[in-house]
Amino acid sequence: MCGIAGFAGIEFSGSDASDRLRAMCAAIQHRGPDSEGLFIDGDVAMGMRRLSIIDVSGGDQPISNEDGTVTVVFNGEIYNHKALRRRLEAAGHRFKTRSDTEVLVHLYEELGRDMLCELHGMFAFSMWDSKRRRLLLARDRSGMKPLSYMLNDGGIVYGSELRSLWSLRGGELEVSANAVTQYLAFGYVPEPSSIFCGVQKLPAGHFLEWQKGHGVEVGQYWSPPPPDPSLRNEVALVEHLRVRLDTAVASHLEADVPLGAFLSGGLDSSTVVALMARHAAGRVRTFSIGFSEQSHDESGVARAVAEHLGTDHRELIITPDVEAIFESIALMFDEPFGDSSAIPTFLVSKLARESVKVALSGDAGDELFGGYRRYRDVLSGLHFEDATARRIWFSVGRLLPHIFPGRNRILNTGRSRWGQFASTVVQPVRIDEGGIAARTQPGAACWVEDQLPETLAAGAGDDFASAMMRADFLGYLPGDILAKVDRASMAVSLEARVPFLDADLVDFVMRIPGDLKVTKVESKRLFRTAIAGLVPEFIMSRPKRGFSVPLAKWFRGPLRSRIQALRDPSSALAQYVDRPAVHRLVSEHLIGRRDHSVLLWRLIVLRAWLDCLPSGHLARPPSLPRMQFG
Repeated sequence: MCGIAGFAGIEFSGSDASDRLRAMCAAIQHRGPDSEGLFIDGDVAMGMRRLSIIDVSGGDQPISNEDGTVTVVFNGEIYNHKALRRRLEAAGHRFKTRSDTEVLVHLYEELGRDMLCELHGMFAFSMWDSKRRRLLLARDRSGMKPLSYMLNDGGIVYGSELRSLWSLRGGELEVSANAVTQYLAFGYVPEPSSIFCGVQKLPAGHFLEWQKGHGVEVGQYWSPPPPDPSLRNEVALVEHLRVRLDTAVASHLEADVPLGAFLSGGLDSSTVVALMARHAAGRVRTFSIGFSEQSHDESGVARAVAEHLGTDHRELIITPDVEAIFESIALMFDEPFGDSSAIPTFLVSKLARESVKVALSGDAGDELFGGYRRYRDVLSGLHFEDATARRIWFSVGRLLPHIFPGRNRILNTGRSRWGQFASTVVQPVRIDEGGIAARTQPGAACWVEDQLPETLAAGAGDDFASAMMRADFLGYLPGDILAKVDRASMAVSLEARVPFLDADLVDFVMRIPGDLKVTKVESKRLFRTAIAGLVPEFIMSRPKRGFSVPLAKWFRGPLRSRIQALRDPSSALAQYVDRPAVHRLVSEHLIGRRDHSVLLWRLIVLRAWLDCLPSGHLARPPSLPRMQFG
């Protein structure tokens, strides 16, 4: 696991190029504290920080092919690298290391950018082909590893985190008002946008090729397969799923350093740990976090699962100093990130890092197998097929006072089915939808339905359950879940692996019809059948609970001053929100009329992030928030 950074097509004199590249790498040192590697070829520079996992002593980067004409810097793991190595050796390629990184340069020699279709893993890499003077950037299928870039006067700057781009081109970056609106709606800035104008995230499953004088080409090399309605034999599907789950977890266990797993006590993490126990040489090391607030404490369940599976379990029950930890968590991300579960994710990563260098997680199970309660809610909700009836119903809802009981339910009934699903993912940003009327640039989307593009579900056909899962797989998963896990784990130099995103497993599961996964009354249908007997029975019947924190209580206690400060007209936040609407949210929450925890958390995170930039000069901030862990 590493962090990468670089630029191409930008001329620097003397040693300036290496100094600039080293500064870009220093900005992401937390991603790779073990070593640094630099490569410079004229106006092309690639660098990386390494967290050593496989071939600890011999896998330093950059790595080149036999004649040095192809060079790579790489962040991630390639889980099928041994099979690829055998194939490449049979074709005559000679290897100098045992690392999975070296497979990339030889595979590129054989296949060019078509190599991407052969890779099973999590990755972001930069490959320089000196013969063709061509730069290839690529990101894994699901978006587990991040990669952002900006074009500049015919050149390109890129990095695992925006901190690297800032260290080279900070004076040119401007906060995007449209991105702020997206952040308030989603809790993150969806790819390909970033918080800064002109900076983009390379989307999951995409590549970018740059050649001087020819610009860039961005293309998609993989997309989720559509559901196959002919797959109806549940007995056969369950057997295939069991095999693929087992194979996926087993493939994620290779490491030359200590390895463990996060254990929350839910179906997904319990399944991963149970399968690890089948293949591990000794007892699996597991880690969980609990809160002193009983309503949000899952540690007892995790402990029971650990005892049942015989793991070497460590847990930490915390009564956090919320105010002290807030800014460290809020500013841990290189752009505003509003998922409060980043707090326990960071804390469990920190706990795990005391004992291991790699941890497996159960993330992506809900998107793949239909685990979110909102899928059931949308499938069972009242829905008008007639568009005219929907418009009338929605108009009636908008005429009602904001505090009218049931107003949101009436508005939702007046939405299309896609709009109903979107409303479970997107917070309203228009004042007449009960939102905060984020100020946007001309042409920016505001309506709930517009914020979540229906193109995310393209390919699912009439299978609406699959359409919802597909939209989450392409949007919410990389934008929120995987970004959270990557930044929180990398902040403490821990590699987090996600076995449910194994390439073969994803290709298989995405083809299963949606009604076999989730219905109006049952979540994870096929998955539950497949893991029966594998995890404890008491886990199977428990209702789903997210990895959440008691925000509503904190906002009336230790974080009360934070939400009261949102009313400050002189803060940078005031540029982007409607102050009366924010005042209303704060007042309603404090008196207990409504729970606005989600939006209030996003607002205080955004305010903290913006306040790190100089007041009145937001268009040209001098520095990104730094990593802070007091």
